[in-house]
Amino acid sequence: MERELIEDYGIIGDLHTVALISKRGSIDWLCLPRFDSNACLARLIGSDENGFWRITPKEPVIKYERRYLPRTLILETTFTTASGKVKVIDFMPPRNSHPSIYRLVEGIDGVVDMTMELIVRFDYGTTVPWVRHMEGGLSMVSGSGGLAISSNVALESEDFKTIANFQAIPGETQTFSAIYHDSITKPPAPHEARESFEHAFSFWQNYMKGCKPIFGEYQEVVERSIITLKALTYQPTGAIVASPTTSLPEQIGGIRNWDYRYCWLRDATFTLYALMIDGFEREALKWREWLLRAAAGDPTQLQIMYGIGGERLIPEFTIPWLSGYRDSAPVRIGNAASNQFQLDVYGELMDAFYQFRRSGIKYSEESWHLQLVIVDFVAKNWDKPDEGIWEIRGPRRHFTYSKVMAWVVFDRAIKLVERYGMAGKDQEWRAIRDDIHKSIMANGYNEELGYFVQDYESTNLDASLLLLPLVGFIDAADPKMVRTAQAIDERLSINNVVKRYETGESGEDGLPGDEGVFLACSFWLVDNMVLAGKTKEAKIRFDKLLQLGNELGLFSEEYDPNNLSMLGNFPQALTHVALINTARNVTQELSPAKHRTSS
Repeated sequence: MERELIEDYGIIGDLHTVALISKRGSIDWLCLPRFDSNACLARLIGSDENGFWRITPKEPVIKYERRYLPRTLILETTFTTASGKVKVIDFMPPRNSHPSIYRLVEGIDGVVDMTMELIVRFDYGTTVPWVRHMEGGLSMVSGSGGLAISSNVALESEDFKTIANFQAIPGETQTFSAIYHDSITKPPAPHEARESFEHAFSFWQNYMKGCKPIFGEYQEVVERSIITLKALTYQPTGAIVASPTTSLPEQIGGIRNWDYRYCWLRDATFTLYALMIDGFEREALKWREWLLRAAAGDPTQLQIMYGIGGERLIPEFTIPWLSGYRDSAPVRIGNAASNQFQLDVYGELMDAFYQFRRSGIKYSEESWHLQLVIVDFVAKNWDKPDEGIWEIRGPRRHFTYSKVMAWVVFDRAIKLVERYGMAGKDQEWRAIRDDIHKSIMANGYNEELGYFVQDYESTNLDASLLLLPLVGFIDAADPKMVRTAQAIDERLSINNVVKRYETGESGEDGLPGDEGVFLACSFWLVDNMVLAGKTKEAKIRFDKLLQLGNELGLFSEEYDPNNLSMLGNFPQALTHVALINTARNVTQELSPAKHRTSS
């Protein structure tokens, strides 16, 4: 079967995990019972033998059409064949236990012969389950977990594969479900399909009532991004994963393949800011509680990322039996970057806490204690080199953006004292803030070249510098920043999309090969245009960026402008956050970029 591209996929989810479904009706990625669990369907980064669940017409498909039901995460795929038309409705009802997938097949026109194929392989596509017949379907168990497969269609076994052959007829609905359970418990009976559909539909409709109708022509694409961010939230703890996938490559055939199924503090704070200003304060409160638990003990040991339950240990290893997406090996589980020192994270955290107060979120004594510890830690470590926002796997450096975010730590702490009466050492903090500013202007800005540089020892450019005016360090209309943005656009842009930094001969990040353009950075450049008064040009650029998502409105981490295809893990929270903020920047007078840096 032809291999799908990243943009061929949609997602469904239940706030515990998500499944990736191709336009051809195949679920090719599923981790149960949570985002970071071992996958039981892993065809996405392997082969058919590593697990998939496909429902499709037997005859050739003339046309594929997909859409989400409005303001939901319910995916509808329509197949048109010579014999007729049929739709498959996929969803995962958000419930507190037993994650489940429901697949409803409804005939539209004509009579279409259909086939269902299911290969379940636990432990990332390597373990064949113990299959037993049960009332209404099959039980598939391996180790600690199992799946209860049910259908109103007869299920058969063939060569360690479950199959079903049936017809899609107008007015009839065939149902399939898979429900996760602990292997030591009796497989649960499925809920009635229509009741489960109504539950999922109502959940998403009610959730989206909180989205303000303020985005004009961009309302629909913004709402899809907000739903996507909610889908990437682990409901029991409030943690927000960077992406639900692992090892989707930044370059086809390359080794830049990482596991993103964890909670990066930086990405989470970006996400929360986008949600807070759009009225979703409950997510902000839950994340704050998650952070306080994760940082419990000695807050100076704060990590840049955690497991979705707050786990600190995220060892990185490779699994050799998976070939990787389009043969891009290795496939990595875990992430060694969890042990890195990234100074900018502390600035993102302090800014998030500051925005909490500005948004009227209830004050927490515990959170102020954590903030004081962060300020004290950065006071002692701001002048040390780090691995930076992009998690460079090489020697530590004095990254300019890292220093700017250290400046943000003290800037926000001072504002919290001045504007909200918090008890702190504001005079001492002002002196440190001034010292950091002097250091940046002396070492991070190259007078001869006329722009800010990636780190103190290089002349390389870095797209993270586009965030300097967005956090209030410098005005976007300042000639220094204008020249920096222009240089980034000239040297890092390819067809209106922006790379993170220079690699190869002009830059070094400790890894071989190259990568695609980074979509979040591309939106940040648009934000700079807006703040510099180039609103018309910014809107044209933004409209072009929106065309890089798939027809469902989903975006990956990166994009290949040469082959016109998505790269990196998918969907990517940071990209959708950047999209939301830029949509507001180009449509509103008090944009996020202005709001974040105003008093």
